[in-house]
Amino acid sequence: MGREEDEAAVHNHQNAIEVRNDNVYDDDDDPNQKNKGNDTVPAAALSVEQIFASQEVPSWQDQLTVRAFVVSFVLSILFTFIVMKLNLTTGIIPSLNVSAGLLGFFFVKTWTKIASKSGLLKQPFTRQENTVIQTCVVASSGIAFSGGFGSYLFGMSESVAKQSSDTNDYKNPSLGWIIGFLFVVSFLGLFSVVPLRKIMIIDFKLTYPSGTATAHLINSFHTPEGAKLAKKQVRTLGKFFSLSFFWGFFQWFYTAADDCGFANFPTLGLKAYENKFYFDFSSTYVGVGMICPYIVNISVLLGGILSWGVMWPLIENRKGDWFDEKLKPSNMHALQGYKVFIAIAIILGDGLYNFVKVLTRTLSGLYNQLQEKDVADSSLPVADRPSYTKEEPSFDDQRRTQLFLKDQISVWFALGGYVAIAAISIGTLPHIFPQLKWYYIVVIYIFAPALAFCNAYGCGLTDWSLASTYGKLAIFTIGAWAGASNGGVLAGLAACGVMMNIVSTASDLTQDFKTGYLTLASPRSMFFSQVIGTAMGCIISPCVFWLFYNAYDNLGKPSSPYPAPFAVVYRNMAILGVEGFGSLPRYCLLLCYIFFGIAIAVNLIKDFIGKDKGKYIPIPMAMAIPFYIGSYFAIDMCIGSLILFIWTKINKAKAEAFAPAVASGLICGDGIWTLPASILALAGIKPPICMKFLSGKDNAKVDGFLSSSS
Repeated sequence: MGREEDEAAVHNHQNAIEVRNDNVYDDDDDPNQKNKGNDTVPAAALSVEQIFASQEVPSWQDQLTVRAFVVSFVLSILFTFIVMKLNLTTGIIPSLNVSAGLLGFFFVKTWTKIASKSGLLKQPFTRQENTVIQTCVVASSGIAFSGGFGSYLFGMSESVAKQSSDTNDYKNPSLGWIIGFLFVVSFLGLFSVVPLRKIMIIDFKLTYPSGTATAHLINSFHTPEGAKLAKKQVRTLGKFFSLSFFWGFFQWFYTAADDCGFANFPTLGLKAYENKFYFDFSSTYVGVGMICPYIVNISVLLGGILSWGVMWPLIENRKGDWFDEKLKPSNMHALQGYKVFIAIAIILGDGLYNFVKVLTRTLSGLYNQLQEKDVADSSLPVADRPSYTKEEPSFDDQRRTQLFLKDQISVWFALGGYVAIAAISIGTLPHIFPQLKWYYIVVIYIFAPALAFCNAYGCGLTDWSLASTYGKLAIFTIGAWAGASNGGVLAGLAACGVMMNIVSTASDLTQDFKTGYLTLASPRSMFFSQVIGTAMGCIISPCVFWLFYNAYDNLGKPSSPYPAPFAVVYRNMAILGVEGFGSLPRYCLLLCYIFFGIAIAVNLIKDFIGKDKGKYIPIPMAMAIPFYIGSYFAIDMCIGSLILFIWTKINKAKAEAFAPAVASGLICGDGIWTLPASILALAGIKPPICMKFLSGKDNAKVDGFLSSSS
């Protein structure tokens, strides 16, 4: 599950941002200080921009500071490790915008405080600079997701190809070609939506919930009350970061061999452990569970129970009838085939439904909004045209619109940039992937701007980025076009990467434009921050992946601590698109049809009964995740939900204010531990102890063997 599946996660951010209850302050804080500095008008009576009216807005060049990009670079490395670990374990990646904004504020605030005391402070820290940092960090770490290191890109490798019983068509990772590939495909999406920025933000007033929530967060940090709360949140984040990091360090000592350590603790018994039901003491997924909505965590657990608790044992009992009993369980023509392809069917059913739903809403909303505009011609307006509005704008809207339109980005600059990068890409990609012919790329780039616009517009309406859905569309269309004899599998996976990067960066940039609009950050500073962040990500993400790839010999295999489950899923999607259904085990296709239909039916019911009742219906996409890798992480996530639930019952205000900080600390600490752990593995330093759990019968055999050999 990538970013686009976590529909309701934004509510967690909004709750954390909007809390103003005195209970979040310590007993020695003076609540009366919250309105200090405005003796005549209560702060609550002022709009956001009236509060900041006395502050001069720096020019777009001054918003792009050296310290902002130094901090962004450090945080980009931290968040890339986190996203990469999540990519290579289960694929569930929660929104980390709150953490990026919070840590960016903390680091630069500390920097300016030290510089101020030493008399070296030349420029104060502003919310515009804070927005630049957050934009740069999210753009950089976002490459770890859209770069496909846990999906299409690693799915090209020989290791994953062997798991899919397809060893004819593969391309092993190499640092050089990965960096080159990302540089030629990651910037096109930025140029494709720049000419339409004014329509998205001002004319259509799209909400972009995540971008709006991030803006409110940053605005609140730069008020006295928000700064006080942010300081407490950072302290909390640091405390749980340290606990999580040292917990990861402590666990390392007991992992001298495979299946050793706390991560393999049979919490619910050995039989449950065999069927992937256990708590693996992962602070990362406890933190993820605190951020993700309850229904996501419950859906993942229900999916694990349905698959590993019911379906796989029943299908396993049919070996010799449904599939050859002599085949290894990991063979795609055996039980593994059912695990992978049924999960694919659910993912495709859910993705297709939501693609149609969001596209329908996009086209309907676009039609209605264009109809409401009193424009002489019927052509689509671009950013340089005047705004047409029927209602009197507020002070905040006037101020924001004035500054948003002040620093224009030329339409010709955007079009020229798109054409130039597309030309370089068309000439370069066939050398990286000979199977991906130049005319395949031309077709992709002709349709990509329209799809990027649809994704950006749909994201503004629903907060869903369907980047991976567009990527899957490219897998099937280009893979089928190329065919099996012409390397269709690799062509499809490479096309997925091209399409996914374009539409993902397009929606990310428009989210950032919305954040910048609400914080008075210049569109130019947003664009250049996104470009610099993307460039950082094109180098940092491959280097971090390369560290994992070289440190763990079994990376991507089911027995690995980093199984990269979606790499196998994407690989088999490509095989399915090229070869058809002929290679599936018996009755597998029928089961795929059934679960494909169930995924669509569940979504229909969810939408039909309404938002209030629909929130209790499981999410098919989330249910599909444990079908392949098990539900051990679902138990971790549900424990995170339970902690948040109890905390909310005890003190709702503090839970809403500090739960994101606690969750971020747990995720960041465990995530950054992977850096020293990988370095130790590369250096050949192994843990001294293997903690393994055996049944009484097996333990007696081991004791007997040890006694006889001594």
